[in-house]
This record gives sequence, C-alpha cells and structure tokens, in this order.
Amino acid sequence: MTLSRIVRHSAPRAAVFAAAVGLLVSGCGGAKVGEGASPSGAASASGAKACGAVNIAINPWVGYEANAAVIAYVAEKELGCTVTKKDLKEEVAWQGFATGEVDAVVENWGHDDLKEKYIEQQKVAVEAGSTGNKGVIGWYVPPWMAAKYPDITDWKNLNKYADLFKTSESGGKGQLLDGDPSFVTNDAALVKNLKLDYKVVYAGSEAALITGFRQAEAQQKPMIGYFYEPQWFLAELKLVKVNLPAYTDGCDADAEKVACDYPPYELDKIVSTKFAGSGSPAYELVKNFTWTNDDQNLVAKYISEDKMTPEEAAEKWVTANPDKVKAWLPTG
Repeated sequence: MTLSRIVRHSAPRAAVFAAAVGLLVSGCGGAKVGEGASPSGAASASGAKACGAVNIAINPWVGYEANAAVIAYVAEKELGCTVTKKDLKEEVAWQGFATGEVDAVVENWGHDDLKEKYIEQQKVAVEAGSTGNKGVIGWYVPPWMAAKYPDITDWKNLNKYADLFKTSESGGKGQLLDGDPSFVTNDAALVKNLKLDYKVVYAGSEAALITGFRQAEAQQKPMIGYFYEPQWFLAELKLVKVNLPAYTDGCDADAEKVACDYPPYELDKIVSTKFAGSGSPAYELVKNFTWTNDDQNLVAKYISEDKMTPEEAAEKWVTANPDKVKAWLPTG
C-alpha cells in the first residue's frame, strides 16, 4: 500500500494496520523468495506456448490480494497455468525479479526508487501497464470527528486538537496511527516538517487500522490515521480526509524534507524482464488486466467481510464479469 517512493520505518503505505489483528492476506500459500519456479515456456503438443508456472507476489493489503486472486483464477482456469502466490513485502518482492522467483507484482504504488534500481539500472524488470485503479493516500478522521470539529480537516488546526489524540504509546503527543511499516509513507517526515505535536505509531496491519477506525466511530473516540483508496472499507465508513499542504510535482523528492500531501497514484503492474520475454500467455493476461476501484473493492469485500477464500471471491467476480475477463485474454 501505498507509494511514489517507499520511506521504510519512517513511513507507510505505512502505518495503518495492526499487529494484534494480523494481516488480511490469506490463502497465499506462504511461499517466499527462493521457492518455486519461473514460467517454463514449454511448448504444448499443438505448438502453442504452454503457460507453465507463474509466481505472483502478494503484498500485505487486501486490495492487492483481490487483484492477484482474479489474475490467478483466470490464469489457472482459462490458460492452464500453475500459479504460486508468495507472501512478500513490497521491496522484498522486487528482489525476486532478478532470479525469476517473482514474475509479477500486480499492484505497485509508485516506488520510483525501486523502478530506478530494478528497471533502469539492473534491467531485470519492466512496467506492464496500469491496473486501472486510482490510488489516494492521506490522513483521515472518523466521520463523527469531522462533524463535531469541522476545522480539523485543515492541517493547520491539528496542533489545536493534539491532546485529543494522546495515547499510552504516543509519549505525550497526539497519536497518528499508521499501518504496516513496509507501506509507502511520508508521515514521520510530515509530522516533523509541518511542526505538528504528533507521533507516528504503527498499528501493524491493514486489519488493525480498520478495527481502529470502526471503534473510533462507534465509541466516539478520537482517532487520526493513515488510510488510502481503493479500499472497500470506505464504502462502509466514510472516513474524512485531512487536507495537508497541496502536492506539487517534486515536493516529495527529498524524503527527509517532505512537507506536502501524497501525490495521486496511477497504480500499475511490474513484471520480470524474463517473464515479459517468455512468450507465456500469463504475461499477456497480466499486461491486459485492468479494472476499476469499484471492481477491486467488491472482491476485497468478498475476502475481508464475506469471509470467502480468494479463489471463491475471484470465481464469483469472474462469473459475473465475462466480458471484462475476455478482454484480458491473449488473442491469436
């Protein structure tokens, strides 16, 4: 989750998800870099390229898992691929491109630093087009707070309310709750550079963040935290975004000096150079895959709230959307 560059451990897609609740990534098999094979590219008896094995990284948020679930389901059912899903943090997943142990990352949030390293310098990865999803990262408060304190949505007023957000973990400052420390985040730098009387505290997982916001609304408890779109939970609870200083091109170029909001994200897919040149029909599927935030949120809801397995969620969505799926399949 979430962005133009990763600031690890000062930062998210960062901090919105808590250890007590655990990750929402389920049914991925638990494989790690170093396990599994890359696409075989073996020819079938008819001369057509067989799909072979495909390794898809699974980053730790349910929206990503929704993308991967649908791609894997179509790859297996329509193309005869053998798909292995590997539970990996964002930066770790990119390390597998060089060896072929990771073939595809199917929801990338910016990461200009990783693109520079693995695409431009090492040339072991290539971009595979947009997912169709529009990404937003920011700070949010529960609806009751925005109604009671309407000026809290302007960052210039946050220090006035800092005492409301104090917790046992925030050291006398207001708590800004982030999720998983591996997520894209500029929050620690923002707190420092905007001179805010807050401390970033990591919940540890996406699930923990969601639980925190649910409880804050139900119990009328103050909370401010990192969150993002697309995310199915926003259909359940309309969190209100805090307006940080407007993003301008390059305002986040220096990770230590960031004092602006997050940029809008055009989420995309990254694949290994080997996979892109393998001739595997799975590469064409990944490249062609595109859908909307609403599509992703629906599948993510099936997994998170309706407690379907990723495969069941994917099957339900694919069955209801044959024309979209048909457009992703290789031609010829």
